[in-house]
Amino acid sequence: MRVGSGYDVHRLVEGRPLIIGGVDIPFEMGLQGHSDADVLTHAVCDAILGASGLGDLGQHFPDTSDDFKNIDSMILLARCHAMMKTRGLELVNLDATIIAQSPKLSPYKAAMERHLSKALHTSIENVNVKATTTEGLGFIGRGEGMAAHCVVLLKRA
Repeated sequence: MRVGSGYDVHRLVEGRPLIIGGVDIPFEMGLQGHSDADVLTHAVCDAILGASGLGDLGQHFPDTSDDFKNIDSMILLARCHAMMKTRGLELVNLDATIIAQSPKLSPYKAAMERHLSKALHTSIENVNVKATTTEGLGFIGRGEGMAAHCVVLLKRA
């Protein structure tokens, strides 16, 4: 058994879509980044890469490369999953938390879980997504950005 943790944070800006866990969420702002800035999927990728002993997201998909400019983070997740499989590992479970003051994310959590489980070729019961606020504290509480944490457990296939 191998455990990995991932964390990501992105600034909220106008003029970008808000994509979290592969779900396009109606909101007046989106997350800024080189890719689609999917904060949840990036945290999941880092957790998988870490548990697999494969470094981190920036090492494999650098923000200095035009190859990854505006790329769908679900494509990055599929690539991380493939790297995990080459190490002879499979997902036991994934538990993630999105931290955002707004919008309300609870209506979108089930869709996020579906997208993640499909990309990871695992049962939806193995994927859990939660959302919370910071009660108005800090940069997230002021609506300046969002963050996500993820923990995964992998086992030998």
